[in-house]
Amino acid sequence: MAAYIAVSALSHEGLLREQNEDSLVAGPWTLCATVTTNPQTLLFPLGPPCPVAVADGLGGHPGGEVASALVARRLAAAGPGLDGEESVREALQNCNRDVYAAAGGDPGLAAMGTTVAGLVLLEDRVVVFNIGDSRVYRIGDGALRRVSVDDSPPLPPGRRTTSVVTQTLGGSLGLTFVEPHVRSEPLAVGDRYLVCSDGLTDPVPEEELAALLDRPPAEAERADGRAAFELWKAAIEAGGPDNITLALVRVGQ
Repeated sequence: MAAYIAVSALSHEGLLREQNEDSLVAGPWTLCATVTTNPQTLLFPLGPPCPVAVADGLGGHPGGEVASALVARRLAAAGPGLDGEESVREALQNCNRDVYAAAGGDPGLAAMGTTVAGLVLLEDRVVVFNIGDSRVYRIGDGALRRVSVDDSPPLPPGRRTTSVVTQTLGGSLGLTFVEPHVRSEPLAVGDRYLVCSDGLTDPVPEEELAALLDRPPAEAERADGRAAFELWKAAIEAGGPDNITLALVRVGQ
């Protein structure tokens, strides 16, 4: 049987935000600043480059939803050419320039910006990338292994989260260079990943996320959508203080 990629995703405004400023891309499909009422599961062949990413528009800045949607659509369009680390790095730097160009053309969008985190799945490896504090985790053995790098200052003792980010796409009045975090690792049938905005990871500790995702492989194959729903529910039950966007990614056969 041919190997495939299953992506179960949802995006929700949470309980306190008036609108959703998150966007998501899975292959050529995008969900831009839109609320889903239930998880959506999409299947793609394993082989051609398949980007899966979450972009979280910056709160407190104008046009967060515009910036995140722009980045999601750019990554979807660039997807077929994202064949390695250098092409991913170049695409993210192009996204950064595009966000600044869009903001420069509209005074109402001055300093708009977004984070981004995601994967490009290739035939036998995966390229992991991020700018900002949205995250990518590898799921396995009852634990989560964070494979993205938060662009945040060191946390003081006793603090688990911060709203401060040290690097974003856009986010300033003048063009600022970004250095994306990009790395590769092997990919095989059975591998699972979680891509999400901080609307999930800020209110829900990693230990709780891992417990919700700790399923036997056979059950995981039948329950991706349910697991995505349970992650969202945990964030809502913890107060839902921010937009919640997540994608569960699994390589199946």
